[in-house]
Order: sequence, then C-alpha cells, then structure tokens
Amino acid sequence: MPEPTDVAAKPPQNVPSFCLPALTYQPTNPRSYRPGIGLVGCGGITTHHLRAYSAAGYRVTALCDVVKEAAERRRDEFYPDAQVFTDYQELLQKADVEVVDVTTHPEIRGPIIAACLEAGKHVLSQKPFVIDIDEGERLADLADKQGVLLAVNQNARWAPHFSYIREAVEADLIGQVASVHCGVHWDHSWVRGTVFEKVYHLILYDFGIHWFDFLSTVMGKQRPLRVYASTAISPTQDIMPALLGQASIEYPRAQATLVFDGHAAHNPWDEAYVAGSHGTLRSFGPNVNQQTVELSRDGGDYRPKLSGAWFPDGFHGTMGELLCAIEEKRQPSNDARSNLRSLELAFAAVASAMRHEPIVPGTIRKLPDPPTG
Repeated sequence: MPEPTDVAAKPPQNVPSFCLPALTYQPTNPRSYRPGIGLVGCGGITTHHLRAYSAAGYRVTALCDVVKEAAERRRDEFYPDAQVFTDYQELLQKADVEVVDVTTHPEIRGPIIAACLEAGKHVLSQKPFVIDIDEGERLADLADKQGVLLAVNQNARWAPHFSYIREAVEADLIGQVASVHCGVHWDHSWVRGTVFEKVYHLILYDFGIHWFDFLSTVMGKQRPLRVYASTAISPTQDIMPALLGQASIEYPRAQATLVFDGHAAHNPWDEAYVAGSHGTLRSFGPNVNQQTVELSRDGGDYRPKLSGAWFPDGFHGTMGELLCAIEEKRQPSNDARSNLRSLELAFAAVASAMRHEPIVPGTIRKLPDPPTG
C-alpha cells in the first residue's frame, strides 16, 4: 500500500492524481454581526464556552446562575464588564442581549428555552437538547412562531476530525456512504463525585449523543431502520452508571456501529471509519483532541493537515454557526429540529439496551426512565 501523504506531498507513483480540495471544517464567524450574548447557567462546562467566545471576539454582556458566586466567577475570569443575575427572567429583559446560551441540565432546560424564545431571543441550547422529543418539537415550533433561531450545542460537530469527515462526505469525496464504525476507548470515571455520576444513561445518552449526532450528519438523508444496543458494568468500575456501551444501527443500504469502552484506563484510543462507494475516510488517535484524518481513494492515501482541537473549537463552532445563520437569515446547520433525529437514535439505543431488543428510531419519544428497585 502507498505511504500516506499530506496535502503538499506528491501522490503515490502509478496511481491517478488527486488533489485534496479545501474544505471549510473550522469554525466560521459572522461578517459583522456581534450581538450581546447572555449565558444562563455557569457550571463547569461554561469555561469552554466562554474561553471560545472570548477568543472569537464575541460579546457576552450578561451571566446568570442561581448560585451568584458561580456567575461572578465566570464574569471575573472572562468578561469583567458583564452583568450578573440570579434570575434568568431579569437577564431576558436586557435589550442588548439578543442571543442566549442556555447551559443548564436538560431536566430543567425546556421552560428556560421557551421563556427565551417568547422574549424574542435567539437560543443556543446545551446538549443533549431535550429528554422528550415532543417537547423538542414544540420548542422548534415556538422558535419558528417567534421568528427567532434555536440551535443546539453539538460541539463535536466542530471537532476538526469530525468536521473534516462530514465536509468531505458532503463534498462527495468518497461517494455514497455504506458503513460507519466508531470506537471510543477511554476512562470516563472522571465523573466520580459530580452530578454526572448520577446519570443512569450516562454513556449511550449524555456522552454517546455526540457520536449519534456525528452518524446523523454523515448519513445525510438515509434514515435508520433499527437500533440494537447494550450496556455493561466494567468489572472494576466503582461508580453507578454502566461505563461500557455499544450500538448497531441498520439502514436500508448501509450499516453503522458505535462502541464505547468508558472504563479503559490504559492506552486510550479513539477512531472512526467511514466507507463509501468511491473511497474511505478514517480518523484515529489517543483522544478526541489528538486525531489524524486519512482519506483513501483512487489508489492513494492522503492526510490533510488539520488545525485546532475539539476543546475549545467545538464551542466556537456551535455559537459561530448560530450567529452566521442569524446574520444570513437562514437556519443553522445545528438547528434544533434536525438535532431531534440524533436524539431519536440515542433514545432508541437506550431503550434497546434496557429491553434487549431492536428499536425503531422515532418510536421512543422520551428518554427511558431508569429501572426501579
């Protein structure tokens, strides 16, 4: 097999010449639109939000958290001139806040998003978007009614390797996708002592939604037929949620598998493989921030030189796409309605793992409750 090459290198000898096209995989900024942004919820993840927004030159003018000290801490660290609130309704009264980033946990997020939309604010919702598909559809309908945009912070979409693969698929560099196989092998027991330790469906739902969303974006218009999934408790884990999970997804003319080894304490590894009718794409590396991407087609292997990292570029990408969409008067690519297709996959996987049977995506309208007893 020819040795992989980078963009600047010559293609292997005796194979058709191919030049990697320029793909827009990095976050983009609006040309001139710089609205006031309000942040509702100032938990740990918002360090990545605000670091990305500050680096991009976005204006955060208000911060809100029921724990005032949490909002003050984020203000002092990133936006010293921002106002601090403990009631998000007061934040919504600020005329200069046009966009609200809602980062609270999903169980309480729906009413907050609805209030933002009713106040005429554009909204970026933290992921997972909702725990009820019907509620998600109502919120998407409300955004349409109010004439504002509702997007979801699926930040992995702008992780360089995921973003490049998606853009390459959309550019038809590998033809029609026939299979997608992803494996993530890492130690997720870092949640010990946090609120995430109590999330029963931690791996397939809270974590796995990134990969179900990636699958939805690369499969395009192909709709899944069935999902079969399972979870297991690692023999050495000491926290409640099952840290091992896997899912097999059937399509009319394609298949996909997702493997989550969330208690691999030694030699972590992350990979994705997308096979098409004219070529393949794969990414691999020791973690989500260190990934090599390779495109194989026409008898040659090509490795684009990618810049950036999931953290914090993914958070730049989600807000940047929303701001660009507002400026350009269009729906963002990470809009809420399309994100519900990703949640349908995740909910089906969770239900399948609990019932030990295949599930048709879309038939499970709510995140299944944990078992009792």
